[in-house]
Amino acid sequence: MSDQEKLIEQLFDSEDDLTEKQKKIIIAAIESFAEKGYASTSTSEIAKKAGVAEGTIFRHYKTKKDLLLFIVAPMMAKLLAPFVIKDLNKVLNQKYDRFEDFLRAMIENRLKFLNNNMDLFKILIQEIPFQPELKEQFKEHIVLKVYDRFKQIVEHYQEKGQIIDLPPTRVIRMAASSIFGYLIARNLIFPEVDWDDETEIEETIRFIMHGLSPKR
Repeated sequence: MSDQEKLIEQLFDSEDDLTEKQKKIIIAAIESFAEKGYASTSTSEIAKKAGVAEGTIFRHYKTKKDLLLFIVAPMMAKLLAPFVIKDLNKVLNQKYDRFEDFLRAMIENRLKFLNNNMDLFKILIQEIPFQPELKEQFKEHIVLKVYDRFKQIVEHYQEKGQIIDLPPTRVIRMAASSIFGYLIARNLIFPEVDWDDETEIEETIRFIMHGLSPKR
């Protein structure tokens, strides 16, 4: 069984009763959306990659957007959210003496997760800004479930005097912008570069801490 077939099994329950043609369409759509983006992918390209007639796609999905949402909705609810929450909790539930140690564990954890789920990550990053439905699902399944925990962590390190006294929401935004900027550049914009991840992670942490550390 291929990796994409395993992914289909994870995304959809047995009661969804997908036909073999539907499975081929979904696999082709995931690969095409990840490679070219939703807007630049035509249903005829998906049909050709899946080895089916274009009309077969429209018998199952009224529009290309319906196909996107059919893939991403269970991806968010059944695969991405549980893995994100589970993996993040491994980091969030640990106690680190220093905020920079927490950041290091967080970045290393996310980098490993993205390497194992790159096609899904590409689709989400590319489409969330343009698809309101996906944005709401992302907020519901992931952001709202981890925000309170992040806020507690920021307040913990602020009480220890390691982070400047800013609203936790602002601290989270600043740190997340730097971390995801690195991860997106590393995996989407310049994947062909020979990245020295250890050095990049340390430089990212140093940059964040320079802005968040209280002045001595």
